[in-house]
Amino acid sequence: MNFSSEQPRIIVVGSSSIDLVLETEKLPSPNETVLAVKSDSYFGGKGANQSVGTARLGASVYFIGCVGMDPLGQQIMRNLVSENVNVGFVHETDKEATGTAYVTTSHGNAAIVVVPAANKYLSKSHIDEADKYFNTADLVLVQLEVSMEVVEHTVKKAKKYGKKVGLYASPAMRVSEEVLEKVDFIVAKSNELYTIFGEEKREEVLKKYFNKVFVRDDTNSTIYFDGTEMKYYRNDKDEKVYKMGMGDAFTSGFAIALCHGNSIEECVKFGNEVSSRVSGGKGSQTGLPRMSDFFS
Repeated sequence: MNFSSEQPRIIVVGSSSIDLVLETEKLPSPNETVLAVKSDSYFGGKGANQSVGTARLGASVYFIGCVGMDPLGQQIMRNLVSENVNVGFVHETDKEATGTAYVTTSHGNAAIVVVPAANKYLSKSHIDEADKYFNTADLVLVQLEVSMEVVEHTVKKAKKYGKKVGLYASPAMRVSEEVLEKVDFIVAKSNELYTIFGEEKREEVLKKYFNKVFVRDDTNSTIYFDGTEMKYYRNDKDEKVYKMGMGDAFTSGFAIALCHGNSIEECVKFGNEVSSRVSGGKGSQTGLPRMSDFFS
């Protein structure tokens, strides 16, 4: 693995939220009531997760998002600043409260309901306000917890300046052919391929987008097609405490390794290692490693 002394410049466009987590002995079935063992709240949202993830791995990060004008929004802003993420383009709206996610977790499994709220008000004009920073960025990251209109506009702007773009296609929804062709890498969950690509056969998707689509599952395994053969890499802890945020962690690690000029295989391995470490602690951001953790 190669990590130069140069600091990658990354723009992350996406969501932020407060995750309200209930730990139970079992996930409730429909019409069933269960008692929580404990409850906690954590910082989350796929955009914020990737901002913190890449910042901890040494990148200079600008986050473009939207929060409500409420105490939760202020908490998110303070947390991002403490993580060395530039929040100059995080916008506040009085139309909705800050986004939240309600999570019920039991023995490593989780049921999640996301309330986008303020995240819905991130607009194309907000992206345009950061135009000059796109010209200096090395990489732009997007996910699907903000409007598809914003995602498509971000991808077009990044490509106008010839920048690499990574898409974590979650939560799963149909993505246009234009976006799929323009982005440089796509991270997707194994059970969501049909929703994203309109094709459920994994091999067909991977062969069409070789060295570009990276399919993951809950065992922290990643599979992709390198143009010649299927490549498979797995790095699974014996016991995962918390699975939320593993996809964001993989995306962060992959992005950083790519910015430093590593091969696709090395990027996958580093992404998996970052994802493995985040699964050892509760909260999508809590266990995100720092670059120093890999060289201590």
